[in-house]
Formats: sequence, C-alpha cells, structure tokens
Amino acid sequence: MTIMEKPVKQTDARMGNSPRDLSGFLRKKGEMVYYQFPNLSKFTDIKHAVFTRLSGYSRPPFESLNVALNVGDDPKNVKKNRKAIAQCLGMDELVFVNQVHGANIISLKKENTAKATLSKQQEGDALVTDIPGKSIAIQVADCQPVLLYEPARNVIAVVHSGWRGSIQNIIGRTIQCMKYEFGCTPEKIVGGIGPSLGPCCGEFIHYKKEIPEEFWIHKTGNNHFDFWAISSEQLCKAGVLPENIHISGLCTRCRTNYFYSFRGQGTTGRLAGAIGLKRP
Repeated sequence: MTIMEKPVKQTDARMGNSPRDLSGFLRKKGEMVYYQFPNLSKFTDIKHAVFTRLSGYSRPPFESLNVALNVGDDPKNVKKNRKAIAQCLGMDELVFVNQVHGANIISLKKENTAKATLSKQQEGDALVTDIPGKSIAIQVADCQPVLLYEPARNVIAVVHSGWRGSIQNIIGRTIQCMKYEFGCTPEKIVGGIGPSLGPCCGEFIHYKKEIPEEFWIHKTGNNHFDFWAISSEQLCKAGVLPENIHISGLCTRCRTNYFYSFRGQGTTGRLAGAIGLKRP
C-alpha cells in the first residue's frame, strides 16, 4: 500500500500552534525548518526538502520564508529566502519557473546546454533534470509539491500539482517525460506528495463545473475531494509502484503556523518544494 505518515487529527490540527505539534514530521538545519520524505531521504545522490514558512526574511503577511516574486513581497527578501534555501540544500543553483497552473513540463538536460538554461519568462509547472549541482524548485500554498527521483538514471523532477494541474494529469505527463526524454523506468521512480490542501479542507462547492466526473470517485462528502489520493492514483497509473510513494498527510490550511495557505489566508507567501542532484 502507499506509504503515508499518520495524519494529524483535525480537532488538533485547527487549533495547534505549538512548535511541538509537528515535531515528529519536521527537521531543522540551523534556523531552517523543513519536511523530508523518508523514502527519498535514503538516497545519498540527492538532496530534497519541502520548506516551511519559518526562518526567512519576509515581513507580514508573507512571513517569513516566501519564495514567490509575484505575490507582493519585497523582491530583495524573496531573493534572500531563495539563497538561504539553496545554502541549506548545499546546492549551486535553485531553479524556478513561471508557474501557470498548466501541464507544461520543462526539461533541463546535461547533454544539451541550450536547454539547460531558462529564461525568466519561461512557463511551466514541472521541471525534470539530470544535471548534477542543479536544484529544481516549485512554489506552493495549498497545491501539492510532488518530488520524484529515478536512481538508475539519476534523474529528478519536481511538480506543482494544484487541482487544475491534477485534472490535466501533470503528474502522469511528468512521468512520461522522465521515461521518454531521459530513459527512466517508471517502476524505479520514487516519489513523495508533500504538505498541501488535505481532504479535510479540499472543498469545491462548484465541483460539477470545475472537476470532471471521472474524479468524483474521490469526493469524500460535503463537496470535499481527496487530491492526495488522486495524485497517488495518477502516479500508479503512470507506472510508479505503490510502495515507492509517500504521502506526507499534512494539510497546509490546517497548519498555517507552519505552512502558507491561499485558502486559509488569501494574501500570503509561497513555500518551496525542492530537489537537487549532488555533484559527483
């Protein structure tokens, strides 16, 4: 079955602001606080993390580790935050793209230096690379940060999977990119679904207009949807083995003391989900 940490009880999750609430889930390096997937942590050739909102430079309402340049935060603070994350990961470079809630996947290949450089305006919601020293990242505030690694080919991917991306199957498209452009074997891919909007808070009042009927099987009642289950199913349909998938089970809206939540806060920052290949 899919690996999943024990979810926080909702009665506790909505009221808990104690630093001890997530002590069994989060790690700390210096002042940086972040979540790591146990199945990805065993691989020594990569570094990865889904960072919390703690220990950054941004001021309210973006406090404090916001990595988004398009939410109204001071760009100088955002750049400092991104630099701090790259240093925490021990990586040379942290690569972001212009996310648009679509299904475009961007490939950065070491065999083609022209494709290894991004323009600031390049749009996409997933990145795949085999370049050592690069750390690829996405920005989220309720959407799912999905991190992937294929150890045989030493290829990594990061996916921004919101509900719009989910119904376009951006996860499955990313697996196909890894397979056909990088020679990856889906059965060898290890992946994690990070802190994001959980079925407890994933309410879609107008779901009949917004969400295709094929996804309604994942409606949990009261117009709520389990997009963690949807993403896990999409990974499996793309060939990833269930035992290679880890779901954090942490809802961002329930834990705004640790995570940014657009649904819970409106004007707020964005978390970084990042993965990088170490240099040989």
